[in-house]
Amino acid sequence: MKSNKTRKEYIKRVNYVLDFVEKNLDTDLSLERLSKKSNYSSFHFHRVFSIIVGETINEYINRKRVERIASILLVNTSTPIKELAYNYGFNSESSFSRTFKKYYRVSPTRFKSEGKTILRKIGIVPFTTEKYIRSIDNIKKWIDMNARITVKELEEIKLASIMHIGEFDKIGNMYQRLMKWGHTKKVLPTSDFKAITIYHDNPNVTQISKVRYSACVRVSKDINAEGEIRPFTIPKGNYAVGNFEIEANDISKAWESMSIWVIENNYNFRDGVYFEVYLNDHKTHPEQKFIIDICIPIEKFNKSNEVSNNENLSNCKNQTKQGQVHVDYHQLINYMKEIKMFFDKEYQTVFKLGAIYNGNPDFSYFSLTTEELKRLKLKFVIIFNHKKMCFNICLSGQNKSIRKKYWKLFKGSSWNKYHLAESIDDSLSIIDYTIVEEPNFDDTTILIKQIETESFKFINEIRNILE
Repeated sequence: MKSNKTRKEYIKRVNYVLDFVEKNLDTDLSLERLSKKSNYSSFHFHRVFSIIVGETINEYINRKRVERIASILLVNTSTPIKELAYNYGFNSESSFSRTFKKYYRVSPTRFKSEGKTILRKIGIVPFTTEKYIRSIDNIKKWIDMNARITVKELEEIKLASIMHIGEFDKIGNMYQRLMKWGHTKKVLPTSDFKAITIYHDNPNVTQISKVRYSACVRVSKDINAEGEIRPFTIPKGNYAVGNFEIEANDISKAWESMSIWVIENNYNFRDGVYFEVYLNDHKTHPEQKFIIDICIPIEKFNKSNEVSNNENLSNCKNQTKQGQVHVDYHQLINYMKEIKMFFDKEYQTVFKLGAIYNGNPDFSYFSLTTEELKRLKLKFVIIFNHKKMCFNICLSGQNKSIRKKYWKLFKGSSWNKYHLAESIDDSLSIIDYTIVEEPNFDDTTILIKQIETESFKFINEIRNILE
């Protein structure tokens, strides 16, 4: 099955995180840190990771750490188990032992002496993209049998809500209290009544005891907070809406299938309200089934006017040349993220990359440095000029005085291969080079390769001069 571009992008980012985890099992691997590595929010990263890998990020990290310790125990029985457990992020020897038994069915102590025999009896299936791609065929078949999924722009929905933290078993009573209050206040609509559950946290990320969710009913007019009841508004926006007629124990699978549908159909998750709408009383259904709509916020998409991000970037370039000032800044920054991710993945052992600067609508940039450059207080910077729609690279310094020092050195020399800044007073650059003057956004693979090639041409020559 041919993967589409969106799936490839998700898999690429997840694979990058998998590689990072593999190399850093003995360091902090918090959800926040790994989300930043993937350039997703924590909520979206965990959702995408779980779908593609088939494990939550915590499950995956624990398993990889246990496997790493097991591989050490096979060849080195002298290191205390307690020391290994603490080195790889476990809070205690007992918690490590419980986790270890989950994977190998024996204690770490027994594994020390019988590890090779035990491993022969256990089939460990590694993550592969092929495994993911095969598994989605089953999900698609399940969707075809159980769901009708469309993309809709939903209007704003005004609600009265009761929030709860913890187990989901209180939801029925919460709805009873809401209905009683709504009838008393005469705020429930006579038509188009809606009962909605909103999920403020992802149960796969947050402990069940700390998950926040709200039982909600639609109201016909604005309300004020009153005790446990508060107003809540689902904003107008674009959503993937899946209509299901399923049993209660299939609702979790329905959410998973919806998330996969979003990925497989080239949409992006959007920060917003994730909710389900109840369309029947399951107790009156002949098979006790729930008829529900699951709604996932997605980036705006128009099937009749489908334009890829790369085409939009090309349009931005044409608009700029024609003097039109409107440019989709969000797309430009996303493209810089893609470039930075490439350099971070390919050259993480060579360079340390800085965060993307996006505080100016006219340009964005990120830095590359090495230990040697850091000692000299210098850095290279890749810059995307949003106004001219071109890419530059420059040699820069940690502060103005450093930039001025090296600017004077270059100005006083006879070397003039690259452009020297006219003045250092208002310039990030000491010396710079236009690496791509006419970027072709229709083929980003070629463009990134061009940026890479021209950047290293500049970097290597400047490093030789500095040496």
